[in-house]
Amino acid sequence: MTVTYVIDGSRVTGLERFWDVIGEAVNGPGGYFGRNLDAFADCLSGGMGTPDDGDFVIEWRDHALSARALGHEETARYLHRQAGRAHESNQRRLLAESARAAQGLGPTLFDQLVEIIRDRTGTGALRLL
Repeated sequence: MTVTYVIDGSRVTGLERFWDVIGEAVNGPGGYFGRNLDAFADCLSGGMGTPDDGDFVIEWRDHALSARALGHEETARYLHRQAGRAHESNQRRLLAESARAAQGLGPTLFDQLVEIIRDRTGTGALRLL
């Protein structure tokens, strides 16, 4: 039986809020389902509340609101924060990506999350509504 996890896109106001919303969708109030892109990808690959048989769908309602909240501005902030924590060999690249995002260029966090979901679950497991 396919399990459907519902993301209420109107509740996603930034990346930190996305982690809360997806955690609750999968594991109930206060639930955890990753708090960074790598952990999120790992969680989608099994365990952490998903069915053992991997038979689930993510229904992202009001995804356009999430796309705006996780757009270039939030992406630039995220990349800038990442640069501050990164090894010096990665800082220049992250700062350049942050500057591009601030100019409205390149993939957004929303784009990256959608790509991770589709890569880990298949294209039919994500419904953007």
